[in-house]
Amino acid sequence: MSTNITASSVLKEGNTAVITGASSGIGRAAALDFANKGMNIWMVDIDKEELEAAKELVLQNCLKKESQTIESRVVDVSNQKVMIALSEEVFANGGKCHFLMNNAGVGKGGGPMTDMETVHFTMGVNTYGPIHGCIAFIPKMKESGEAGIIVNTGSKQGITMPPGNLTYNMSKAALKCYTEGLEHDLRNTEGGSKLRAALLVPGWVNTSILLKTVRRETLDKGDEFDVNSVFFHEAKPAAGAWMPSQVVDFMIRELDEGHFYIVCPDNDVDRETDNLRMTWAMQDITQDRPPLSRWHPDYKDKFTAYIKNNKK
Repeated sequence: MSTNITASSVLKEGNTAVITGASSGIGRAAALDFANKGMNIWMVDIDKEELEAAKELVLQNCLKKESQTIESRVVDVSNQKVMIALSEEVFANGGKCHFLMNNAGVGKGGGPMTDMETVHFTMGVNTYGPIHGCIAFIPKMKESGEAGIIVNTGSKQGITMPPGNLTYNMSKAALKCYTEGLEHDLRNTEGGSKLRAALLVPGWVNTSILLKTVRRETLDKGDEFDVNSVFFHEAKPAAGAWMPSQVVDFMIRELDEGHFYIVCPDNDVDRETDNLRMTWAMQDITQDRPPLSRWHPDYKDKFTAYIKNNKK
């Protein structure tokens, strides 16, 4: 079974990780952790300046700098041809990939009437980006014959669907669906599989995704961007949010225990509350409630009571 493959058996000296969205946040934290374990790392991002700065930090964190390879590539994950070219470069000259982390993401979105340019942009990065990564790398990972793990970064918003950014929710819900199907396929591979997949579901994290979204929207309008206008990010952490390194530590522990759904708590919300919120969301269907009843005026108080009465 693919679940016998642990993070500890894959994230080790001499092995190789490919990480998208590696210039900041969870991706950079993963690169720093893996470098300290002696791994070779391919850091991938669309933001050239931040990627190069992140690479320098990772180089400083290497276990054995003289024998480790740390590469950075500016790549648009929404472009399948570019992702295929990246995989060919990684696997050239006997190269391998033991840990594929499809982590690049954007927060841009909107409601049901959002323009299709925005929808395609968000889906292109958040949904098709990881799919492109899987299609480009997994066949080569299989051919290598070595154990490996694929982690796709989802979101709790792709499960509980809070109102406010439907486009983003759609992109992460679709990725959840894809990753579940991918793991099913891997674990049912004839003759067994040396690969497994997992869905990373962060909680509130002090990353730069909001900062980058606000910066992009501000600059697109021709206005001057003020970093202080963003109420939290890595350099301005919110007390209720986890730091990216905490997410990476939690991910590794959960992978070692064989979990597929890596649902991270944070400093505001514990795992039990998350489970109850997700159960309530699914029960909208099984109990024939209005969609998103958690935010419906006729059900808000019932939801609050449900959480209170079911928390142990």
